[in-house]
Amino acid sequence: MESFNSIYQYEVKDYGKVIVKLSDVLEKHGITRNRLRTLTGVKYAVIDRYYKGVNVAMADLNFLAKVCFVLDCEVGDLLEYIRPDNAN
Repeated sequence: MESFNSIYQYEVKDYGKVIVKLSDVLEKHGITRNRLRTLTGVKYAVIDRYYKGVNVAMADLNFLAKVCFVLDCEVGDLLEYIRPDNAN
């Protein structure tokens, strides 16, 4: 039987984090935030928030789908889960 980690066995601060890598992906594709705005129709402020990786409390799946479609990439290229140091 498969074993799963429970967030209840860690303090809230110790379950890891998800980082947004939109800036890396845009740089790799040679696309600016303004160009991504034009291609996706998403407001610059939203793109900028993901680009900087700040104030992104919940991922907007519609936004991620648009970016993946335009850049021909996967969600895993845009988001990365970092495990906590003390996790197994």
